[in-house]
Amino acid sequence: MSNLMADLPRLTKRSALFLDFDGTLAPIQDDPDTVAMPGETLAAINRLQLFVAEAICIISGRDIRDLSSRVPLSHWRAGGHGLEICKPGEAPATVAASPPRSLSNAVEMSVRGLEGVRIEHKGPVFAVHFRRAPELGDTLLARLSDTVADQPDYKVQAGKMVIEVKPVSANKGRALESLMGQPPFAGRSPIMIGDDTTDEDAFVVANRLGGTSIKVGEGPTEAHHRLETPDSVTSWLSEQGQG
Repeated sequence: MSNLMADLPRLTKRSALFLDFDGTLAPIQDDPDTVAMPGETLAAINRLQLFVAEAICIISGRDIRDLSSRVPLSHWRAGGHGLEICKPGEAPATVAASPPRSLSNAVEMSVRGLEGVRIEHKGPVFAVHFRRAPELGDTLLARLSDTVADQPDYKVQAGKMVIEVKPVSANKGRALESLMGQPPFAGRSPIMIGDDTTDEDAFVVANRLGGTSIKVGEGPTEAHHRLETPDSVTSWLSEQGQG
């Protein structure tokens, strides 16, 4: 899409805001366990609650329990690409759903012996990180694709130095559309901001529902607009609701 940098949207009191976490609200780190939202970003989101009320959702591939430990419980949270959703003030279930044992074993076998590769267990979702061994991306994608070939309920999706093995139902676009059908999101115009391939599903849905979308960083996208970095996202958030 052309002219992505120009004419960034502004929030109105009739907007619904959907925000990815890693790479959007928080800079990506080599170790995903060390990722944290900067205080300035958190303050900007909290201020926006006064402007758009509760129509803000942080939507992430992280397990809902992990996500809820990194963002305030006062906001909507959608974890596991929307597999689990918590309302403001709602704590997630204590125990996450588990993937099939046979699939867990197969994923473990797929990465065995590959230096620099790490499996992150996110409930029923596996995130296979290879940031420390970028040359293994193609090998991992091939192996993991073979692993799910006989698992019709699972699929493989490549992202930024990560390949996820996740349920077919784990889809940020589906989650966004579901939330837009219920209070406090219903009747509003969605704005989705994200940085990775898993956010593209949500971009498409936000655009189709008459809203708009913002891609963070480089790469092909269905988004209408673009911001360069998580710092740029924070600056944009800080400017909303003013004047």
